[in-house]
Amino acid sequence: MNAAERAIGIRLAAQIAATVNLFKGQFPDVRTDLRPWMNDDETQELVDPDSIDIGFHFPGLSRPCGCRSMLVQIRLFEDPIDGQRRAIGVEVAGYDHRGQQWRFSTVNRWQFGGTVTPQPAAAEKLKVFCRQVLELFNQPSEESEAS
Repeated sequence: MNAAERAIGIRLAAQIAATVNLFKGQFPDVRTDLRPWMNDDETQELVDPDSIDIGFHFPGLSRPCGCRSMLVQIRLFEDPIDGQRRAIGVEVAGYDHRGQQWRFSTVNRWQFGGTVTPQPAAAEKLKVFCRQVLELFNQPSEESEAS
């Protein structure tokens, strides 16, 4: 689901803003898109309501990343015990004018797959970003620490 639509409540809005800052810390020249999905019915059928989706666009083709744009999807799970939303994984896909070039997921083996994959230094930056996002979304909330 578009990050702009998920930013309800102070905690989630702050986490989304922090995610953008973490990504820009690794890739400072990107432009952020908090609404990467179109709002038509056909597209909305494909959107995962339990994710936060953010697009990042380079000013041109990023050779180190092997793409021009990246879609970051933070997969969420609501803990039935405390009601907190936690991240169960981060998926990142790289796109250029030909479509999706590569995909990376923290679920399972933390490996890249696709026709073109990021160069090792860029791949490591993406892994660092994903680790930071998982830490950010899986910190206990202040309400649960107070109880």
